[in-house]
Amino acid sequence: MVGSVDGGVAMAEDADRGARHLVLVHGRDSARSMVEPEHKSLIDIAAEVMSDETSRMGISYSGFCLTGLPHRRLPDNEVWIKRGHKVTLQVEPGRKGNDYIGVPFGARARMILLYLQTQAVRTGSREVELGRSMRNWLQRMGLAWGGETGKALREQAKRIAACHLKFSWEGERGNGFDKGGFIRSGFSFHTGAGDERQSALWEDWVVLDEAFYEHLRRHPVPLREAALRELADRSLGLDIYIWLAYRLHNLDRSTPVRWAALRDQFGGNGSYSELRVFRREFRKALAPAVAAYPEAMIEVKEEGLLLHPSRPPVAPRLVADVAQQGAEANPPARRRQTRPSR
Repeated sequence: MVGSVDGGVAMAEDADRGARHLVLVHGRDSARSMVEPEHKSLIDIAAEVMSDETSRMGISYSGFCLTGLPHRRLPDNEVWIKRGHKVTLQVEPGRKGNDYIGVPFGARARMILLYLQTQAVRTGSREVELGRSMRNWLQRMGLAWGGETGKALREQAKRIAACHLKFSWEGERGNGFDKGGFIRSGFSFHTGAGDERQSALWEDWVVLDEAFYEHLRRHPVPLREAALRELADRSLGLDIYIWLAYRLHNLDRSTPVRWAALRDQFGGNGSYSELRVFRREFRKALAPAVAAYPEAMIEVKEEGLLLHPSRPPVAPRLVADVAQQGAEANPPARRRQTRPSR
C-alpha cells in the first residue's frame, strides 16, 4: 500500500513522480501509458516491488544507512572519509606490495556488501558462503555473472577485501570499531582458463571481520530484496533507499531535512559546490528509491524533504524470524569456533 498520512491522500507523489499511486489505482500497463517515457522505469520499479510476494529481505549495518562508500572511483591512494548524522566512516585503501588497491566504490561494491551482511545475519555466523549461493543471489539481483559485470564485481570484491575501515559514533556508541576490515579472509578468485572451478569465480567462503560482524549483528537494518534488485545499478538510489528504510520508521513526528544537510550526507566530499546542482541530481535518484519503498511517506519541499513516520519496508515479525533462525543455526558456542586454515 502506498503510504498516506492519517488515511488521507497518498504522499510522496512528487518524490516518485506519482508512480506508486498510479500503479495502485490503474495497474502497471495503464500507468505506463500515463507518464512520460523517462518516467516509465519508475512505474516498473513500483510495480515490481508492490507485486513481490517472496518476503525475501536484505540486511545492512546501520552505519551504512547514515554514511556510504564513494559513488565513483577515487585515486587509488586516497582515503575516503564520509560524515553522516552522528557517525563518520573512514575507509583506507589496501595495498599489494608498494601498490595501492583503492577503496571500493559504486553500486557493485554496495551489492556485494549487502550480500555478505545479509548472509551473516541470516546464518548467525561471520563465515559467509560464496560460490553458488552468491552467484544465485547476484542473478536474482539482475547482475550478470560474466562479462564486464563479472569483471567489475571481482574488482570491487578485491577492494573490499583489502580496505580498512573505521566507524566513529558520537554519544552512546563511543568510538565504534577501529581499523576493522570488512573481510578477515577469503575472496580469492579462480580465473585461469584451465580451472575447472572457473564458473564459481569465488572461494567457497569468506570470514567477516569480528568487530564488524558484532556491530552488524547488534544493529541490522532490514531491507526488501525486491527493492534492492530494482536499484542494483543505482549507487545513489541504493544509499537513499537504505537511509529511508532506517530513518522513516524510527520517526515519532514529521521531520524536515534541508537540502544542505542532504548534500553533506549524499553529495560526496565536495562533489557538488552548487546546491541547486545537487538538488537536481538528488531528486533524480530519490524518485526510484521512493518508488521501491511503497510504505515511505515523503514530501519534497522548496527547502528540502519532509519525512513522515512510515512503516518499515520489512515487517518486524519477519526480521525477528530471521534473527531467531540465525541464532538457532549458529549458537554462541559454535560462533567461537574458527574454520581451520586451508
